[in-house]
Amino acid sequence: MNSLFNVNINWNVYFIIGILILLVAPGISWWAFAALMIALHQFLLVFYSFGYLIPVRYIAGALMCLQMLVGPSFAYSGLDQFQYQKYKMQIPEADYFMYAIPACICFVWGLNIFSRLRGESINIKSISTFVEDHPKLMYIFIGIGFVSSLVARFFGSELGFVFYLLGGFKFIGAFMIIVSGVNLKLAPLLLVFGSIVLSSLGAAMFHDLITWLVFLLAVLAVRYRPPVVTKALVAVGFILLIVVIQQLKGVYREATQFQGKEGSIEDFDAAYNASQKGGLFDAKQLARSNVRINQGFIVTHIMNWVPRKEPFANGEELYRILEAAFLPRIIAPNKLKAGDNSIVTKYSGIKLRQYTSMSLSSLGDAYINFGTFGGCAFMFVLGAVFNWVLIGFYKKEKQFPIALLFTPLVFYFPIRPDTALQTGLGHLVKGCFILYMISIFWKYELSKKSRPNLPAPAAGGTTKLLARSSPVATEGN
Repeated sequence: MNSLFNVNINWNVYFIIGILILLVAPGISWWAFAALMIALHQFLLVFYSFGYLIPVRYIAGALMCLQMLVGPSFAYSGLDQFQYQKYKMQIPEADYFMYAIPACICFVWGLNIFSRLRGESINIKSISTFVEDHPKLMYIFIGIGFVSSLVARFFGSELGFVFYLLGGFKFIGAFMIIVSGVNLKLAPLLLVFGSIVLSSLGAAMFHDLITWLVFLLAVLAVRYRPPVVTKALVAVGFILLIVVIQQLKGVYREATQFQGKEGSIEDFDAAYNASQKGGLFDAKQLARSNVRINQGFIVTHIMNWVPRKEPFANGEELYRILEAAFLPRIIAPNKLKAGDNSIVTKYSGIKLRQYTSMSLSSLGDAYINFGTFGGCAFMFVLGAVFNWVLIGFYKKEKQFPIALLFTPLVFYFPIRPDTALQTGLGHLVKGCFILYMISIFWKYELSKKSRPNLPAPAAGGTTKLLARSSPVATEGN
């Protein structure tokens, strides 16, 4: 596996956790157990890569496994009995996992094949030199980010989305401070990440907060190289934070959105107190929370509906998805809109309320277009596209040393399985285009002011370096 993933995990830890799963849930099916063990491998890859990489590939694989394997495993293992019918798994366990497990494996394979960690292992010395030459740039990025976030709401969806992307520049500026600074400047970091906390509370939406926190921890780990014990403590704390957020999110949204209250820390605390009536880890509470990580229930609706009541799209919907991702609305005025629920109803039979947002997910889109076998092949291609883009970032780093710090901005939407495929790919295309334009501007306008870049490692050099001197390749043994 090291030849594919380039990172060793601690196999003793892996098998001990596997044994604990069997002891805690002796009645678990082999399908669910296999799904959990595949997901566990991806989680451990993320864990052991922290400190040496910004592990976009591993995070993408882990999120896919979380929502397509872990959530469904919990549902099939008993939580479905506490769930509303619409949110239950609609087909037998074996039928679902016979598609979902190979599809997730193909996606992970496409993500990592021939990658050699290119596009994830950042050159700290090169970035530090770059920042020393342009000490104001990180603050300019933070300023651009805040201004863009403020003005995005005043534009339509197409142009507004560009400003929404530019709003992420404040995180890039923050990452530059973390990676390159000798003395960590806390004020701008608190400003940047405090803003995402407040905006998440105000909107009662926490996906962006959790995703950016993951990337923040990855960048901090690159700078400080924490030991395994420290990483384990942080990982446990982060998991508990996510569990609490998932448990309280429904109550909090009801208080802020339906009762007209303004989102705040006090309202979040009130939601916590309200949730305690049934116990934070009550089975019914866990079932409601599991829906938020279980995108598999939508896939089961799709597999139960197609082709029984709606024929396979045979690539027609994929064409519309690619049109929405690559073409501006001025060229394709009838292209899919973000959050278009008509597709969800057509291919899953789920009738949604007017303002309810739901997507088929990449796994669902793969199935409706190409069926089970073709869907697995599509998931491999999707992973390979992400892989190819990351390799492109690696090549761009030679001319633009901070290019790899943009990977969280470009990928934080596409790696989320709960995002509509056209939205994720559109974000990927626009993000890459913005980075390309910035790098071109830098190359032709500002390169004379820059010091010569440090030589980039030769192809394959990252893997060899990790194997020789980095605990990423050895600490798991």
